[in-house]
Amino acid sequence: MLGRGSFTESFPLFGYDLADYDVLFEEKIELCAKLVEEKPVTWSGTVRSPLTDADVFPKTEAGLTTWVGVGGSPQSVVRTAKYGFPLMLAVIGGGPERFAPYIALYQRATEQFGTTAHPSGCTRPAWSPTHRRRGTRAALAALPGDAGPDRRAARLAPITRAEYEREIEQGSLYIGSPETVARKITRAVRALGIGRFDMIYGSGTVPVSTRLRAPSSAVRHQGDPDGPRHAGRLTTATIHE
Repeated sequence: MLGRGSFTESFPLFGYDLADYDVLFEEKIELCAKLVEEKPVTWSGTVRSPLTDADVFPKTEAGLTTWVGVGGSPQSVVRTAKYGFPLMLAVIGGGPERFAPYIALYQRATEQFGTTAHPSGCTRPAWSPTHRRRGTRAALAALPGDAGPDRRAARLAPITRAEYEREIEQGSLYIGSPETVARKITRAVRALGIGRFDMIYGSGTVPVSTRLRAPSSAVRHQGDPDGPRHAGRLTTATIHE
């Protein structure tokens, strides 16, 4: 997965200026696009020393599937299409429908560049114990005050209890019973036409022991004949935990 991420501390850590973000991303994704072909690379740019017939070992059996994570920048969507990578929408707020234009932009851009329009994906914060009330309570307990540590580190505005509840009901927080989460995943897959859905259940300060129960609970529920009625609607999308 390629991308800047939500945090900017890595720029000065490696001696880069955040103001050079576009140049850095453009040159590094260009270089990565060449490297994943697993052939000798000759390349030059402004953000690192040039390469002449450089090669990477060991080789893989079938190549590396490389995605580009995008948080909502149209320029990043177009850049992803330019180099022929699959698009992964990193969504931390709002309903899935509001991101459909980015999928459409990606598809138009691949046509213009003559690259492949791969099935896109999205990633959402998720938490699925056996009961919605317990899941909401556990997730809320991991938010000290009005803001979780991830939001503070990313310099995002504090989230209120009302906003938090709204994100659970209609937005990007997939919290609740396996049935509830499956229903929200189905909505996202249909709204965006995606082929991959990543559930991020390790954010915030939810204890590790509590996190580990989330995927096992979902697996047990999916294996139950009376499990999520919506699971059968997800045949076009791969769900990653």
